[in-house]
Amino acid sequence: MAALRRQVFDWHRLTPLTWALLTRQTPQPGGQKRTTAFLLGKLMTVSNGGGLEESSFVKPQECAQKPEHTTGLIQRLLEKQKTPVLQEKFVSSLLDMGFSDVHVNELLSIQPGTHPQQMLDIISELILLGLNPEPVCVALKKSPQLLKLPVMQMKKRSSYLRKLGLGEGKLKRVLYCCPDVFTMRQRDIEGIVGVLKEKCLFTVKQVTEILHRCPYVLREDPGELEYKFQYAYFRMGVKHVDIVKTDLLQYPVTKIKQRHVFLERLGRYQTPDKKGQTQVPNPLLKDILRVSEAEFLARTAVSSAEEFEVFKKLFAREEEESEGCVADEESPDEEEEGQKEEQEL
Repeated sequence: MAALRRQVFDWHRLTPLTWALLTRQTPQPGGQKRTTAFLLGKLMTVSNGGGLEESSFVKPQECAQKPEHTTGLIQRLLEKQKTPVLQEKFVSSLLDMGFSDVHVNELLSIQPGTHPQQMLDIISELILLGLNPEPVCVALKKSPQLLKLPVMQMKKRSSYLRKLGLGEGKLKRVLYCCPDVFTMRQRDIEGIVGVLKEKCLFTVKQVTEILHRCPYVLREDPGELEYKFQYAYFRMGVKHVDIVKTDLLQYPVTKIKQRHVFLERLGRYQTPDKKGQTQVPNPLLKDILRVSEAEFLARTAVSSAEEFEVFKKLFAREEEESEGCVADEESPDEEEEGQKEEQEL
């Protein structure tokens, strides 16, 4: 891993070579020559404003049939396009990082026209965070705007994610579920982290586990996230450790409340007292939330789908009425304040 990191840092310092160095013939396997020439042709076509269709003077079939002409092909490409040698270095660098030919083709098709050094800098940062080539390609395909990020912004966000403990492989799941973690506003991420630490009182280690196991929380409204925690902690009696272990925060609050209240009214769930004791054995959280609705009804609630559907409609009506009562209670205060302001005037 240390050798790979040093290698990545070397790629950051790539400088264009002289034209004379390019014309030298360096012995290498024929397959590598064909790959570099073919991919370089694609890259140069894109850099000149074209799409990823085959360049008129680069045909992979010809390269495969005549490997001895690879060096001549590269020379003709550079003469016609006058493209810096850095582009060839970009392709070979990706291959050295462990990207396959398919990966390189995918990367070239994501953001046509992006400068090779810009792409290389962004990809290098992701590799330094502990990602493998496949997750990098998946993340960039799902969120191609990453390739347009300023390199310094990418470095700062990478540093912040490391401070949160999301380096060395843990970032793979986060990027897969929430690839815009690099493009989100810093204050939005800090807002979610602040709620978990200050409002919900999770430890630093627990916050890292939540972000790793439930990255979708990064997209939630801070107020709704806090309410979800409070419902689980106070209403259901679930402790911090169990909230983290069961990934409870990744589920919609509506689903949590529906299944919890349904079990409660069936007499199959009871909020623990101050000593954590109940008169009935509560089912495990995984048997409440991690299962499908059919399995929940058959094994946990032991009830019918019809009964659950009727309950959900009634419960939704109760929630609406409850919200209406809260709004009515708040409105008199607002009217009184308005009257006071009028009197003062």
